[in-house]
Amino acid sequence: MRWALVKVCVAVTAMVVVAFAVPLALTVREMARDRAIGNAERQAAAIGPALAITTDRTQLERAVASTQAGADGRIAVRVPATESTAGVQIGDPHVPDADLERASELGRASTVPVAGGYALLQPTAVSSGSVAVVEVFVPDGEVSRGVTAAWAVLALVGVSLIVGAVAVADRLGTRMVRPAKRLAEAAHGLGRGDLTVRVPEDGPAELRSAAVAFNAMADQVVQLLANERELAADLSHRLRTPLTVLRLNAASLGDGPAGEQTRHAVAQLEREVDQIIRAARAQQAQSQPVTVGCDAAEVIRERMAFWSALAEDQGREVRTAGVERPVRVPVVRSDLVASLDAMLGNVFRHTPEGTAFAVDVHSSQEAVIVLVSDAGPGITDPAAAMRRGQGAGGDGSTGLGLDIVRRLAESTGGDVRLGASVLGGAEIRVWIALRPLAAGGKRNHRVVRRRRLKRPAAATEA
Repeated sequence: MRWALVKVCVAVTAMVVVAFAVPLALTVREMARDRAIGNAERQAAAIGPALAITTDRTQLERAVASTQAGADGRIAVRVPATESTAGVQIGDPHVPDADLERASELGRASTVPVAGGYALLQPTAVSSGSVAVVEVFVPDGEVSRGVTAAWAVLALVGVSLIVGAVAVADRLGTRMVRPAKRLAEAAHGLGRGDLTVRVPEDGPAELRSAAVAFNAMADQVVQLLANERELAADLSHRLRTPLTVLRLNAASLGDGPAGEQTRHAVAQLEREVDQIIRAARAQQAQSQPVTVGCDAAEVIRERMAFWSALAEDQGREVRTAGVERPVRVPVVRSDLVASLDAMLGNVFRHTPEGTAFAVDVHSSQEAVIVLVSDAGPGITDPAAAMRRGQGAGGDGSTGLGLDIVRRLAESTGGDVRLGASVLGGAEIRVWIALRPLAAGGKRNHRVVRRRRLKRPAAATEA
């Protein structure tokens, strides 16, 4: 994909460069030719005043020598003979006499290709009444002056554009291919049995969605395998009780063939059950701990969509912030759903109708903070509310059910705090740790608040 994108960009850029550079190069060449011919016309026009006054050879040679082209020997003057005057020929013409005669008859300037360049033929009326022809030779070097340098600059600009396009295409290709490659490697790793493999959720939106889906799938696979192992071990343990009864009943059958066969079958079944239990324990011991996670942003969007119907009925203004991008948290999705429903249910239960509320998500490398705030009467005694959440109860309790929220946060090494919100009411701050806290470390609960939370008009309605 990367090289295909580079090839496409090179092809498109090359076509654009050719489409613009070729006409521009031809235009530069024509401009150089027009410049040289125009300069020759000015040189020929400088001889015109002298021809209009006199046909004296000496005077004409002096006039020709005063011009730059004449000093270089590139001007020739031919004055035809008349009945009263002799003809005058100054310089060596580059065109045959037939072309000179034709130019004299036409009476207008013309350009004739000759060996080594061009010849400008400029007819001029002289004092004797005839038409003289001034020839200015324009060499090829004069016609193409500056063209090579201009073409070199155009070629350099074209190559630079192509190289730049290749660099940009390679950059974009790398940005697209790298997440796809990581996703493919993770899929191969999961297929080989590596249950710890996860994909970073970055890159283009489509690949981020694929990474989120892959991580959710891997978490589900881990959970299913863990449930399967636990079920196998549990079933094996449950079989021990009926096996014990069978062994006791087999012992009471006596020493006959039927009793011996029954005891042998029970012993064999007991060995099979023991082997299943040992295999299940070995898999549990060998399996590496894998954190089951979910996308907190997706869960919040889903639950806010659910609660927004009731909020609309009660005239509550609902806002969310920080849920535009995926936010992975190391908790089970069902636990996060239950915790969020508990906090939002408290808002509806303990604030009057029409009270606005908001859910804000802040994420960093260390933790994800979920803020549920409202514009209600607030919490008069946060400490008592937390004691009630821990099951102590007491006077002044607000009745907030925070048990499930507290257990969710503490399962990751985080915690829950209550306080006053920027909306004027209560705020429940759930700190979900993304990695274990170092020994002696302290959590930084400082949150850089978004303006959308301070100024409700700038927030996004759920």
